[in-house]
Amino acid sequence: MRMRRVPTVVAAAALSVAALVVAHGQGRSAASPPNIVFILADDLGSADIGAYGGRAVRTPNIDRLAAEGVRFTQAYAGSTVCAPSRSTLMTGTHMGHTPVRSNTGGVSLRPEDVTVAMLLDAAGYATGGYGKWGLAEVGQPGVPEKKGFDEFFGYYHQIHAHEFYPAFLYRNSQRVDLPGNRGFYDGPYGEGRGAGPIAAVDPATGARREFSHYRIVEAMKTFIRNNRDGPFFAYGAWTPPHSRWELPEDDPAWALYEDEPWPLAAKTAAAFTSMVDRHVGEVMALLRELGIDDRTVVFFASDNGGLTALNAAPLWSNRPLRAGKTTLYEGGLRVPFVARWPGTIPARESDHVTYFPDVLPTLAELAGIRDRVPAGIDGISMVPELIGAGAAGRAQRAHEYLYWEDADVDWNAVRYRGEETLRQAVRAGDWKAIRPRPGAPLELYDLKIDIGEARDVAASHPDVVARLARMMADAHTPPPPQVEPERVGGRSYR
Repeated sequence: MRMRRVPTVVAAAALSVAALVVAHGQGRSAASPPNIVFILADDLGSADIGAYGGRAVRTPNIDRLAAEGVRFTQAYAGSTVCAPSRSTLMTGTHMGHTPVRSNTGGVSLRPEDVTVAMLLDAAGYATGGYGKWGLAEVGQPGVPEKKGFDEFFGYYHQIHAHEFYPAFLYRNSQRVDLPGNRGFYDGPYGEGRGAGPIAAVDPATGARREFSHYRIVEAMKTFIRNNRDGPFFAYGAWTPPHSRWELPEDDPAWALYEDEPWPLAAKTAAAFTSMVDRHVGEVMALLRELGIDDRTVVFFASDNGGLTALNAAPLWSNRPLRAGKTTLYEGGLRVPFVARWPGTIPARESDHVTYFPDVLPTLAELAGIRDRVPAGIDGISMVPELIGAGAAGRAQRAHEYLYWEDADVDWNAVRYRGEETLRQAVRAGDWKAIRPRPGAPLELYDLKIDIGEARDVAASHPDVVARLARMMADAHTPPPPQVEPERVGGRSYR
């Protein structure tokens, strides 16, 4: 257990949030900022969750989390894909400014980049990360233990995180071998790559295989137990339900769907989501067991929309949104986002428009260090929306606009093709504009009446198109070099 003394200056700074809590009718100590748990699922569509209208997949624990907290209906990821989205979350900057914009897997945060974990670490929080980092390869300046985490256990290079039976994981850049998985990805898969449940024991060697996600969740729970006296920041950057869908055959979630008359891919994808739900329930049960439930604010979100291929029967992962992951349409960007803090965050639905850059200033304010947020970030604290404007003592600020961009990767050369393939999107009020390729005319959608982005109304609103085009131009800056580390032995990750 890592024991931390909250510095006097931090305890004083915490008065700002603690005063809000007292004003909201609670009596917690002014020197005790809340514990923070942030669970980030991978490629989870909003409609995969019952609380967001899903009907195919069973998610009782996430549904309960949403019912007991605030469920955002207009929350967005930072990007259409994994690594850039995490970059916006960690740094509070949108895609026109964030340092990691390539999704090749090993592009690193820079030494000068400040993360939310660094702010919380400096404020006296114990900080642990569990799952997929995706913002540096081992040996680079952006590894999590150099970016504010006391411990990070899981995958560093995000291509490595595509493996649920890896031969090894990393803890603070030190390799942790999983000997039962040796050879799983080196040859034939036997059961079929991503094709359903996987035998718990390798039939060729008799070795018991180890499903990485189980190990990662247990490490996160251990961190919470060891730091129960708080304050702590537990970042669960879990890899499921990202395909490939290689679920252990004895996982209870598989039994929920094995008899459904669905394609195998749909059954295993649904089982992965229900497994994530079960582990959310385990974390929540642990907080109650430790007696710290009412001292802990829990966030749950997805790093981008669900797969476009799953936005069809029987799952309809993003319905009624258009398309899915890798696209700038709502299905690729709009995500489930829930926050729960008993007695402080009123249970309700919110239509406040927010996205991942808002996480850094929000968590900093909850920790009582609002004054330490770096200048020039794009995020806006949503604490007034979380606890109520009256309790916060100020109204919730809204964004003038939200901005996203993405670009292609040349996978042969493992090169980010930024400016030459740049695609952009802006949301301002209910208007959403998309530039599908460099130089192309903007598409324009009125999300108030067309959430499915079925009717391009650009021709009828040239003034709106011109205004949003100016926002796109203002928001985009050329990225720093998106350098992928040299491959070792022909493999993407070390």
